[in-house]
Amino acid sequence: MSDILITDDERDIRELIGDILEDEGFSTRLAANSDQCMAEIAREKPALMILDIWLKDSNMDGIDILKSVKRDHPEIPIVIISGHGNIEIAVAAIKQGAYDFIEKPFNIDQLMVVIRRAMETSRLRRENVELKRGETSPAEMLGESAAFRAMKSQLDKVTKSNGRVMLTGPAGSGKEIAARYIHANSARAQAPFITVNSASVEPEHMEEALFGRESGGKGVEKGLLEQANGGVVYLDEVAEMPMGTQAKMLRVLTDQSFQRVGGTEKVQVDLRVISSTNQDLGALIEQGAFRQELYHRLNVVPISVPSLEERREDIPALVEHFIEVLNRTQGLALRELAEDARALLQTMQWPGNVRQLKNVVERVLILGDSTAPISAKELPAVEEAPTGDGRIVLSGGLATLPLREARELFEREYLLTQINRFGGNISRTASFVGMERSALHRKLKSLGVTTANKAGARVAFVEEGA
Repeated sequence: MSDILITDDERDIRELIGDILEDEGFSTRLAANSDQCMAEIAREKPALMILDIWLKDSNMDGIDILKSVKRDHPEIPIVIISGHGNIEIAVAAIKQGAYDFIEKPFNIDQLMVVIRRAMETSRLRRENVELKRGETSPAEMLGESAAFRAMKSQLDKVTKSNGRVMLTGPAGSGKEIAARYIHANSARAQAPFITVNSASVEPEHMEEALFGRESGGKGVEKGLLEQANGGVVYLDEVAEMPMGTQAKMLRVLTDQSFQRVGGTEKVQVDLRVISSTNQDLGALIEQGAFRQELYHRLNVVPISVPSLEERREDIPALVEHFIEVLNRTQGLALRELAEDARALLQTMQWPGNVRQLKNVVERVLILGDSTAPISAKELPAVEEAPTGDGRIVLSGGLATLPLREARELFEREYLLTQINRFGGNISRTASFVGMERSALHRKLKSLGVTTANKAGARVAFVEEGA
């Protein structure tokens, strides 16, 4: 962006500045009064403005224009110039958000230094905003398990609408990835995706973070909702939002407008809201810790994001994806996954879900032998694997049981693990454990193990009383 709008009632001055800037490679637009200036801004926002304080035959002077632009477009840097300058005017301009003040007659070299610094500052601010938005490419949705396919089917349906979505599921299960998938496949894909992490913002700063701030010293600072205008705002872990802020968010959802902290005028926005939580909002409502009205506004389309335990079939594909990503982004080795590691990964407990799985893969790639496939002994659960002499380390509880009870307990847990590893598929389980399908069915019945659908997947569990 190198488009500069020059507003000055003296034709010679504005044309002189325009010619100099064009010689330096900038594109310029000229305005002789406030009406022309505001019309040019409405037509297309400039990258920078050079603005005279005193404008003859204008409805607004430079300070009025400065206030208006900083209210509606705070990201545009404005350099004030005036032939009647004094300290009071300079201070007033800076307080209203001007980047700098130059008094006429000005030195051309000085003007160019100020303009280049202002443009660079503006560029850095834009980049900083982009980083805060976390605007990365949408993470790839990977999986073939029944639970994953059921969730993805629901996500595909909501991408076509503008309805509010609430994603529920345990921490680390991929709720933000699901939210980004909705955004990337919607009509708002080219607009911003802004994440509001309610748990990471101090409660006393939440309203400034969301709604922005107006002050005499710093002018206008846009909040996250304003940055998301036209796109999607993702309220991550919405249960952590302070009660006072919840009331104000309810009003935002009602009329798509709000006031900045310290401001008096309403700011209109066009937002799609996606929220997520790993908590029981119903229980929080009963405790008075979450507003029921806000819950109903946000929970238009509820979608459950399955835990990794509910989609163990997908673990090998996820691991291979993480290996490829870590190779591309960090230069870590492209390693294959040995069969013993594949089996162990699918049977381990993953309380941290997909996030924990990715961390384990990264740790193995950093610490392991880059020339060999990833083996079971490199994984965190290596102490549960067979020892070097073929023995298995028993848990204290199992070691105290009689052989018959220990064998039955082992068989039950072993078969539960294998069935869930294969997504409830009895045929694949029977093939892996080396049993006929009919024999496996009889064994499961004797152990009190049954299967049922849960979150779109076939899951094995022990019947009560078994």
